[in-house]
Amino acid sequence: MRIAVTGATGFVGGAVASAAEAQGWEVVRFARRRGPGLTYWDMTGLPPARVPRVDAVVHAAAHVADWGDASLFHRANVLGTRAIAEAFAGTRLVHISSSSVYPWWEPCVNRAEDEVATRHLNAYGHSKTLADVEARRHGNAVALRPHGVYGPGDRTLLPRLISNVRNGHLLSVGNPQVKHQLTHVDNLARAVLASCQSEVRGAVNVGDAGPVELGDVLRQVLDATGLDGVAIRYLPEQAAMALARASETLSRATGRTPRLTRYAVSQLGRERTYCLERLRRELGIEPISTTVADAGKWFKHGA
Repeated sequence: MRIAVTGATGFVGGAVASAAEAQGWEVVRFARRRGPGLTYWDMTGLPPARVPRVDAVVHAAAHVADWGDASLFHRANVLGTRAIAEAFAGTRLVHISSSSVYPWWEPCVNRAEDEVATRHLNAYGHSKTLADVEARRHGNAVALRPHGVYGPGDRTLLPRLISNVRNGHLLSVGNPQVKHQLTHVDNLARAVLASCQSEVRGAVNVGDAGPVELGDVLRQVLDATGLDGVAIRYLPEQAAMALARASETLSRATGRTPRLTRYAVSQLGRERTYCLERLRRELGIEPISTTVADAGKWFKHGA
């Protein structure tokens, strides 16, 4: 099997490329920087003059942030996805989408692969939604929709959590009983490889075997990273949303990135659990349960 992977130097793209090579597959690694073993392609610019012949292309490249220039999100995520779909028009396309495509204003409770939302809190969610639509217009594509991807190599989710510890406390949103269905990067990589060999089309939710309570997983992460003495406090969702709105208003005036965004509150403070029937039945993936026992090692090695 020969596949191409965009964003191959990133967290998800790198995990997918490594998993594929571990299976004995040949991997063409696309990246926005030049280097040994890499093929240059910046998703915000023009595609290469020639693209390689492959059995499948995995589109993992994306601009990911809570806040930023909407035009950059559009170029990287929407136009970049369109460029991939056009360049590999006759090739199996596996698009890494996001649970951010679902409505932010309501909880996701064992949510199936519903159609994308029409309203969004930030440019990231809007661009990922449009990219999801672009990918599914391809004649032979599947859009995988994970929530809260974590694991070895994570540069965003858990590091951001740890960076919010102040004076022996971690301030979170909602309450400790809020349920989430996170996605270990190994589960996502397995779903990607299965998708490369499958004829499944449309959208497929990807996640760990079952939901976890926010308080439990936060406590486990803190303990695993040597912060077992840190106490966790919770800001009620309505209060957090008001604070985030004020923070965003200030950021527009100052040009600085807000400390808290409405998007982050919506993703953390409400239940986010997903139906994995298609993942299990059609892709044949039985995901592992959420595990952060090795989080300390991930941080120690520069995750």
